[in-house]
Amino acid sequence: MSAQRSVISIAVFAVVYAAISLVVTNSYYQLIMTLVLVWAVFGLSWNLLSGYTGLISFGHAAFFGIGAYTTALGQIYFDLSPWLLIPVAAVFGGVAGLLIGYPTFRLQGHYFALAMLAYPLAILYVFEWLGFQEVTLPIKRDNPIAYMQFSDPRLYTMLALVMLIGTIVLTRAVERSRFGMALLAIKQNQAAAEAAGIDTLRWKLRAITLSGAIAGALGAFYAVVLLVVTPQSVFGMLVSAQALTVAMFGGVGTVWGPVIGSVILIPLAETLNAEAGSYLPGIQGVIFGLAIICVILLAPEGLFWKVRDIWRRRQLEQTPSQATDVTATATVAQLPLPARRDRPAEQGDVILEVHNLSRAFGGLKAVQDVSFKLRRNEILGIIGPNGAGKTTVFNLLNGFLRPDGGEVLLEGRDMFARKPHELCEAGVARTFQIMRPFQRMSISDNVVVGAYVRAKSDTEARRLAADAISRVGLTPIAGRIAGELSTKELRLMELARALAGQPKILLLDETLAGLGHDEADEVVTVIQRLARDNMTIAIIEHTMQAMVRLVDNFLVLDHGAVLLEGKPEHVTRDVRVIEAYLGKKWVAHAAH
Repeated sequence: MSAQRSVISIAVFAVVYAAISLVVTNSYYQLIMTLVLVWAVFGLSWNLLSGYTGLISFGHAAFFGIGAYTTALGQIYFDLSPWLLIPVAAVFGGVAGLLIGYPTFRLQGHYFALAMLAYPLAILYVFEWLGFQEVTLPIKRDNPIAYMQFSDPRLYTMLALVMLIGTIVLTRAVERSRFGMALLAIKQNQAAAEAAGIDTLRWKLRAITLSGAIAGALGAFYAVVLLVVTPQSVFGMLVSAQALTVAMFGGVGTVWGPVIGSVILIPLAETLNAEAGSYLPGIQGVIFGLAIICVILLAPEGLFWKVRDIWRRRQLEQTPSQATDVTATATVAQLPLPARRDRPAEQGDVILEVHNLSRAFGGLKAVQDVSFKLRRNEILGIIGPNGAGKTTVFNLLNGFLRPDGGEVLLEGRDMFARKPHELCEAGVARTFQIMRPFQRMSISDNVVVGAYVRAKSDTEARRLAADAISRVGLTPIAGRIAGELSTKELRLMELARALAGQPKILLLDETLAGLGHDEADEVVTVIQRLARDNMTIAIIEHTMQAMVRLVDNFLVLDHGAVLLEGKPEHVTRDVRVIEAYLGKKWVAHAAH
């Protein structure tokens, strides 16, 4: 149904815009209608990278300008047709994206944005130095169609409309695929995406390559429309700013956002520039600047998301959400709480071996020569006072921190200092102490992201995700958006996302944090059911009552070193553990 609505929306937009363009006869207004489509496509190109990954690019003019000069110089020096040069420009733009992205993606945040800004400025000065300050495309009166030089400007609008529809369809296809899900996951929480098995560098490189290809093709078409190319007009800061502004104003990370922004802002900016540009130079930049200020103040993610969020809030107000929440977890809550299992793990069946694992931060030794073994189907509880190094151990095992020394063997394979997505592929999944949901995705889509590491197709990913959601009891609300969930539901969703990749080992980092007593019991029940399904688990938790009921063995850390390892009944009675962690209130309890 959603796909059908999307097709209808695209068709209606294309028909209405084409009809309007056929009615307009004024050549200037016809040019504006073409430019609206040009900047909408450019906004979509920018959106494919920055809107879906969250890495803001101030340098998309680099790809746009490369495309424009490909057409201009290709016609002047080689007498080639734009019908050929536009695809060539797309290739050049894609290659430029790959070459620029590989070194630049090692930067994050504003460092990435500033680095991207440098590329078009550098290329601009290169083209000025080469003497291409103003390049005019040759007029071809003998065969104008072959050189895309139409007497009727409406034909340019129609070609631009075809390019826009093609870009929208391509963006929708990306958005609904593993590609788009990976990009959205990276944007909303890169650490969680890496933990779910996403190779973030590879997917970002694919995004900037595709984005650069679209921008290159568009720049080539833009040169044909205007017939004049200057470094400032295609590499200048205002070019990148327009792509960024139309996308941010309309809504980032969505297909229709750049279209909405372009339809509103471009006619306004162009009209004011024509009417007042002579005595108010730079009025276009002022319009785009004001648009960005309005977005920041009133709709930080753009008009599309603002309207959508208002609509969803009204729908939620009309729907009794509490009843949905009870229904969603009834399958878990109605199960009896099993007692702690007393079945020992099979002796000798070791799945994870850790030897002398160490990590220091400057002079602080956060983890000191930690060694332990995790047996298949075992639940190992890792406990210790705050600052004992528990989460650091998880981050070392999960690849978010690089160990200074030691050895990590998973089923005999060396896993020392591997990246998070490599460890996830090998079978190590985790949840986080501070929850890391993909806020704007549904529960189902959140879990599908985790399933992709094991699934070979979208269908298989959906099946694995549905099974994982069922195992934690969230099937009745699988369509709800993560940003609307309670803490308990988020904890269960993160657990399902980790399970969807069919891991060999599950690392649970304070899964009960922030939960009430009854909610904690429900989550404990889910974990116990997983253990009975032969899941191997290592868990960090401060709630000792739950841990004693859950685990087969304890590993006690203190000041980054192993203090004790053993059965719960022995560990909870050990004087060293009581002094370091449990406190005197446990002395009386240990005596029983």
